[in-house]
Amino acid sequence: MTKKLIILGATFAVLAPIVTHIINVDWVNSLPAGQAGSLTQAIFPIFGLLAFTLLWLHAVSGSFEEWLRESFNFDTFVHWTATTILVSMLLHVLLVLTLVKFNIPLLLSGGLPIWFGLIGLALLLTYDLGKALKKYDFFVRNWNAILIVSNIGFVLIFFHSLKLGSDLQSGLLRKLWIFYGVTAIASLIYTYGIKKLLRYS
Repeated sequence: MTKKLIILGATFAVLAPIVTHIINVDWVNSLPAGQAGSLTQAIFPIFGLLAFTLLWLHAVSGSFEEWLRESFNFDTFVHWTATTILVSMLLHVLLVLTLVKFNIPLLLSGGLPIWFGLIGLALLLTYDLGKALKKYDFFVRNWNAILIVSNIGFVLIFFHSLKLGSDLQSGLLRKLWIFYGVTAIASLIYTYGIKKLLRYS
């Protein structure tokens, strides 16, 4: 029963924002004449929402890793969700770039939230780079530092999405997003700070 509840809760956490976005989009009028990019504009947030909610699952599950390993193949979960996160982030960015016709100065004119997103993405990619090169001693020795850096990227992505997410500016979903952010940050502090202090005390 506990395992089923965890799976149900995780599924809801990932799907709720995506379903909300899909419901809120006016798909009938999403492609008015002369606005071929509007369908892309309707789709690209889905990949951002998916990446963020899976990153949230990573952050929260890290606090309960030892307990979760008793019921789940935790390494398989991390592998496939990390792959999905990487693909979703890259698609999210690629679709945004197509919307601005790859005009980088125009994109950067979006201000601090855009910079949060770009820097957050770069920091998150350190995880995938480190994972791909983990056979080298440098990345093995510094794996914990890579995890910390990538999670700082996740926190920046939270503030990026909270400011720019069209579905996150008001209502229940904004409250849910703030809950995601607060619980993720608390989990990261516990996983990389408090838990390690308790282990060595």
